[in-house]
Amino acid sequence: MQIILMEKVVNLGNLGDLVKVKAGYARNFLIPHGKAKRATPVAMKEFEGRRAEFEKAAAEKLVAAQALAEKLAGVLVTVARKAGVDGRLFGSVTNHDIADGLRALGFDIEKSDIRMPVGPLKTVGESSLAVALHTDVLATIKVAVVGEQ
Repeated sequence: MQIILMEKVVNLGNLGDLVKVKAGYARNFLIPHGKAKRATPVAMKEFEGRRAEFEKAAAEKLVAAQALAEKLAGVLVTVARKAGVDGRLFGSVTNHDIADGLRALGFDIEKSDIRMPVGPLKTVGESSLAVALHTDVLATIKVAVVGEQ
């Protein structure tokens, strides 16, 4: 299926690119989330007429993400979990727990934006994690997992 990208999509293309994707990916994800439109002649003509407006909106999103990344830099999120004497947790700390901790600090971050390359945290200690605020902007936060008895 041919689509026009309405914003930058990782591993697919930039704003305004005409790309071919699987029909299910377009119908179930890209089009409902406003990331793309079907590449009909009418839609292509409309997009070219409003290209400057879309580029301005994309630039504003990028600036807002960069400002949020500066605020997030060095933020420490503390999560308390039950742990054994050896420092291993009874359970784990997931991106959902970290997103809740960030919301408590006043940052509205989705759990899907928190990157955990080695999976959930399963030991007491401090870790650095990346938060993807935009396709081009990554912020680094610290997560401190403390054990409680």
